[in-house]
Amino acid sequence: MGDFSPELQDVTHWPFLPALTRLGLAVAIGVFVGLEREHSGKAGVRTFALTSLLGSAAGMSGGFYPIASLSFTALIVALLNGRHLMMRTKMATTTSMGLILVAVCGILCGEGHVFTPVATALITAGLLAWKQPISGFVGGLTDQEVRSAILLGILTFIIYPILPSHPVDPWGLVEPQSNWASVIIIAAIGFVNYILMKWLGPRGMEITAFFGGLVNSRKVVVELTGRRRSVGSVLASSVYRGVMLATGAMVLRNGLIVLIFASQAAAQCALPLTLMLLVSILLWVRHPLSSRSEGQASLSLESPFQLSAALKFGLVFLSLNVVGGLAQRNFGAGSFYFVSIAGGLLSSASSIASAATLISRHEISATTGVNGVVLSSLTSILINIPLMRSIIKEAAFCRKLNFALVTVAVAGLVGVGLNALIFDVLPRFFFKA
Repeated sequence: MGDFSPELQDVTHWPFLPALTRLGLAVAIGVFVGLEREHSGKAGVRTFALTSLLGSAAGMSGGFYPIASLSFTALIVALLNGRHLMMRTKMATTTSMGLILVAVCGILCGEGHVFTPVATALITAGLLAWKQPISGFVGGLTDQEVRSAILLGILTFIIYPILPSHPVDPWGLVEPQSNWASVIIIAAIGFVNYILMKWLGPRGMEITAFFGGLVNSRKVVVELTGRRRSVGSVLASSVYRGVMLATGAMVLRNGLIVLIFASQAAAQCALPLTLMLLVSILLWVRHPLSSRSEGQASLSLESPFQLSAALKFGLVFLSLNVVGGLAQRNFGAGSFYFVSIAGGLLSSASSIASAATLISRHEISATTGVNGVVLSSLTSILINIPLMRSIIKEAAFCRKLNFALVTVAVAGLVGVGLNALIFDVLPRFFFKA
C-alpha cells in the first residue's frame, strides 16, 4: 500500500482500496475486542469499533492526528473512570487499557501495519477473556513460587549476558556463558513443568508422577514408593504405573536435552531413547489401574527451581564437562563412559547436558556421546532398584518393579546395538562392497 499524504486537501492521495482495507481492518479489530467486553458487561462493541476507526483515520492522516486521537481516547478513559469514582464503584482499569490498546491498533492499521495490530488485538482479547483463570492462578501462587520466577529472570537476563562467552581455562573447556545457558535451560524446563503441574491440579498420582519425572524422576520414585509403604497395597497399581510414567518422562526429558544442545546427535539418540520410552509406555498400558479409588491420591512436589538446586546442577554439569572432556582427550572413549555412568548416579540431566555440549563442541564423537547419554540414562534407571528395595519390604512387589525397570534398560541396550549396526557396521559393509 502506498503512503498517504499528511495533508488532507488533495483527496487523490487517499487511494480508495487501500483506505477501505485499513479502515475495515481497524473496525474488525475494534469489534473483535469489543465483543469480549460487551459479553463481560463492560463498554461494548460500538465503543471499541469507533475508537479503532478513529485511530485508523488518524493514522492515515499522519502529522499530529495520531497523537490527537490518543489524547481524545485518554480523555474518554479519564471521564469513564471519573464517573466510576463519583459513583464510588470500581474503576474500569482493564477496559480502559483495552480501549487505549485498540486505539493504538487503529493507528497502526491506518499506517499500513497488519500483523502487529492483529496480534496485539488477539493478545488483548485473550487476556481480557481469561480473567478468571489468570486471576485464579495468580491468586494461588505462593511467595516461594514468585521468588523463584524472579530469580529465574535474574539468572537469565542479568547474570547470563555479563558472563564471558569464551573459554577461560587453559584446556578450553570452561565457557561460562555456555555452561550457564545449560543451567538456565534445565531450570526453565523444570519450572515450566512445575507450573503445568500446578495449573492442571492434582488429578491423580499419574499426572503428577509424569510431570515430576520430567523434573526429577528419582525423587518421584522415592516419594511414590514411600507412599506405597505408608498407605499399603491399595496404592500398588498406582505406584507401579507412576514409576513407569516417571521413567518414561525422564527418558523423554533426556532426549529433549540432546535435541537442544546437540541436534546433530539427535538421530543416533532417537533409537535407544525411543525404545526405552515405548517400553515404559507399554508397561504402563499393560498394567491397568485398580478398580479401587486409588487414583485420588496426589503426589506433592515442591518448587523445582531453587537457587541451591540450580547451583548444584551447574557445579555437577561443569565438573562432568571438564572431567569428561579431559578423559576423552587423554584416555579415550572408555574413560568418558565411566564419567557418564558416574554422572547418571548424581544427575542424569547434568551428565547428558554435558555429553551433548561436548558433542556440539566436537570434543567427542557423536557415537561416543550418544553411548554416554544412554549409559547415563540406564544408570539413572537402575539405581532406583536398590532405592526401592530399601523402602518397600514387600518382595513380590519389588520384583515386579525391578523386572519392569530392567526391561526398560535392556531396551536401551538393544537400541545401542541397533545403532552400532545402522551407523557403523552396515556403512562399512556397503563401503567395502
